[in-house]
Amino acid sequence: MADDDMTASEGAILLVLMVEAREVLNTELTEKYGLNVRKAQRENLMDLKFIASRRSGSTNTLLLTDEGWRRVRKDLDFKLRGAGALGSALTALHAALRGRILTRAGCANLGELFAAADLRAPAQQELRLRIISAYDALADEPKAWVSLRRLRPFFADVSREDLDDALRRLVNEEGVDVTPEPSRRLLTEADIEAALRVGGQDNHLLAIGV
Repeated sequence: MADDDMTASEGAILLVLMVEAREVLNTELTEKYGLNVRKAQRENLMDLKFIASRRSGSTNTLLLTDEGWRRVRKDLDFKLRGAGALGSALTALHAALRGRILTRAGCANLGELFAAADLRAPAQQELRLRIISAYDALADEPKAWVSLRRLRPFFADVSREDLDDALRRLVNEEGVDVTPEPSRRLLTEADIEAALRVGGQDNHLLAIGV
């Protein structure tokens, strides 16, 4: 690796953020990849100006900075500290991404490559707008809490995984929040089934409004 006081694990974090190519919750990284970015790792990467991070509820968001994108265009050596075959495989894959895969894709840089690779982006934006529209139809006023049990029937044509992913992306936006039902005795089986897991807890209510 370059002389930047970064461990192989921190290089792997940059690689995951490169693939996501967006601001992402640490809890989402844990749920999606089994990756928990610890405080020391986060602070070192911030000190190196490779990532930006902010508090979001009970967790943190992480995002590659421009300097971070420049760093992933350079060598990343995942073979450090006895990573073995897996480290060698990651090093080889990263080298291929920066070389022949980037060239064959006709992209100028890795950021453009992963933005172009997200073929679901138009569908995700459409789903985002559908969620907001469904919320508006159910809410008495902006910022009112709406049960996810009432929201989910609007999306019978969407898989649970895709809808949950869209909801988690939406929760990252300003003015959008989810929370558990404060009175557990009011929860029905349908409420429990409709819950969205974010920040290590099951959330049953959604609010949208700046």
